[in-house]
Amino acid sequence: MHYEDYWGLKLPPFENVPDPKFYFPSPKHEEGLARLVYAIQGHKGAAMLTGEIGCGKTTLSRRLLTYLTRGRYDTALIANPSLEATDFVREILNQFGLSQNSTTKVEMLNILNEHLLGNGKRGIDTVIVIDEAQAIKDDTVFEELRLLLNFQLNERFLLTLILVGQPELNERIAALQQFLQRIAIRYHLPAFDIQETTNYIEFRLETAGSDKRPIFSAEAIATVFRNSGGIPRRINTVSDLCLLTGYLERKAQIDDELVERVVAEFHLGDQSGTA
Repeated sequence: MHYEDYWGLKLPPFENVPDPKFYFPSPKHEEGLARLVYAIQGHKGAAMLTGEIGCGKTTLSRRLLTYLTRGRYDTALIANPSLEATDFVREILNQFGLSQNSTTKVEMLNILNEHLLGNGKRGIDTVIVIDEAQAIKDDTVFEELRLLLNFQLNERFLLTLILVGQPELNERIAALQQFLQRIAIRYHLPAFDIQETTNYIEFRLETAGSDKRPIFSAEAIATVFRNSGGIPRRINTVSDLCLLTGYLERKAQIDDELVERVVAEFHLGDQSGTA
């Protein structure tokens, strides 16, 4: 059942998918993006972006990839990093579209090194983005990643690693001092405050084609914020169900009472203990 026509929308505004067109350029997200871009353009070797579940890390990383234009950058995205070390290297080759005929890790690393050197000679920067990096099972994978950073010329790294993950990634990396020392840029993506939550909801509605009528009252948005802790994924879930419920009940506007009912019915209250 679709509610878009009822609310004057062309698209569902609160889908929990990393669609770059719904990337919200909050000051916090823009700072994180700027730091990652700086790491890449400055050939810093490695950078790390962390944040709580649902805070928009994956969407930010997809926005980063759209920023890295073809012909100037060669990118690989590892979205499921829970692999053994050899399979991890094989997946990197696969993402770069390189031959999979080699069976040993040494051979695969040689192919990767040649690819990086070729990119460097053509003035192409190589970037590997590893999403959900906290899901890496074995520390030997982190050691392989550290060794990849040995692929360098005298004056620069041949690739930039971007690690994206939940806060526990910090603990994993802190225990690996040699790898930690290679990470030049780190940024933690915090939750939204009330004003950012308001701007976020309005931005998503406008991007989805809203005619800018106030679909959510100010009190409704404050209630969404209080029950989501300012986490974008939770904001999306609550707001989406509010639009559905408002459509079914033929509401003219989403008010705070409706938000409270939706939160209670679907058990969507903030579990973090903070707002």
